[in-house]
Amino acid sequence: MKILVVDDSSTMRRIIKNTLGRLGYKDLLEAEDGAKAWEQMQEHGDAIGVLVTDWNMPEMNGLELVQKVRAEEKYVDMPIIMVTTEGGKGEVITALKAGVNNYIVKPFTPQVLKEKLEAVLGTND
Repeated sequence: MKILVVDDSSTMRRIIKNTLGRLGYKDLLEAEDGAKAWEQMQEHGDAIGVLVTDWNMPEMNGLELVQKVRAEEKYVDMPIIMVTTEGGKGEVITALKAGVNNYIVKPFTPQVLKEKLEAVLGTND
């Protein structure tokens, strides 16, 4: 199972990918905005099992990406985690309504990412 990490910050992509790697997830893809992420999803199709996306990005933001993903029948059950600086209650509700399964506010600890990923994958120990 591939995990697609989407963030316009290369540093944040690296942090998330390193954390996922330490958790044992090695098959990682990355994109710097929603448009590039959508291209990756078309290219890799069903191989992508989880989408981890930022909200604020150029081209296509994370919320637009989530809406586009959820509009596709084959991605309707894909776990999506939004990792963002947008921590207000309104933003969280907006993201959840759009189809996000879990929400992480930056900055975050590796433990938080682990817990949220386990929650969406149903792999809690």
